[in-house]
Amino acid sequence: MGSSEKTILVTGGAGFIGSHTVVQLLNEGFMVYIIDNLDNSVMEAVHRVKELVGPELAQKLEFHLGDLRNKDDIEKLFSQTKFDAVIHFAGLKAVGESVANPRRYFDFNLVGAINLYEVMAKYDCRKMVFSSSATVYGQPEKIPCVEDFEMKAMNPYGRTKVFIEEISRDIQKAEPDWRIILLRYFNPVGAHESGRIGEDPKGIPNNLMPYIQQVAVGRLPELNVYGHDYPTRDGSAVRDYIHVMDLADGHIAALRKLLTTEDIGCTAYNLGTGRGTSVLEIVSAFERASGKKIPIKLCPRRPGDATAVFASTEKAEKELGWMAKYGIEEMCRDQWNWASKNPWGYQSKPE
Repeated sequence: MGSSEKTILVTGGAGFIGSHTVVQLLNEGFMVYIIDNLDNSVMEAVHRVKELVGPELAQKLEFHLGDLRNKDDIEKLFSQTKFDAVIHFAGLKAVGESVANPRRYFDFNLVGAINLYEVMAKYDCRKMVFSSSATVYGQPEKIPCVEDFEMKAMNPYGRTKVFIEEISRDIQKAEPDWRIILLRYFNPVGAHESGRIGEDPKGIPNNLMPYIQQVAVGRLPELNVYGHDYPTRDGSAVRDYIHVMDLADGHIAALRKLLTTEDIGCTAYNLGTGRGTSVLEIVSAFERASGKKIPIKLCPRRPGDATAVFASTEKAEKELGWMAKYGIEEMCRDQWNWASKNPWGYQSKPE
């Protein structure tokens, strides 16, 4: 089955990972519809996606402003278009904010996913790629994290991912014609090599790389490093950073599997590099890529943060035929390329 006649709904497609995945979907010939409420993203990202793929492929992209918490918004789309599969990115993703405001996370992430599943079932679209997270592993007893580890998220954000995974498994068990792939991302960084799209969080960034980037372009005075007394190589926490373009290609691999394999059931895959890098190692790699010195301030550990988490990637390599191609140097190079060309993200410099 060629991708040319397949129509994919991408929820949250204007966001960081969504927009990079949409570029790859269009390049692979899919028809793409985005639904996004622009809560943590901007319309400019969608315009730039169209510009990147060129006028011909841009015609295969449709944007709809809508909120998954409002079932009518989803209904409207499904009643007009037959979707072959859904890639579900939409949701909130800040650990700290979720600890302070769990109800907001349950509302956005859980209500949104449940509504989406109900409308998909009603319109007989039963193929889903869900954007899960390595936070479902919590503080794992051993690393690397393997997909059959027990899930024990340490914060409300991570728990919303666990709950949606469980909901997905329950739905698939009850209605075996569903095919669901749960993709557990590790730490997405980098940007499209053009420097035209990248991560542009609103407010003070929660993730390391956009934070470093904002220090490098002079928007923030210094980088707060949370936790410098962890039992790791240099005392800072260790994570598995993955280039956003590798991640985007992982979604294409998962989608192809859904479209071509009958008996998937509901199955989880890690998307990571399988290598751990410490916060301070990332800082020095970014300094090399940008030629900038990043002033850091050592702060106490944050509640809900794990010491070291990285992926076992064997299952995705074996079953999806997917493997990360880029290393830390390329991630930092592409991140800096985006940052230096767009110091204020998609906005022009505020007055």
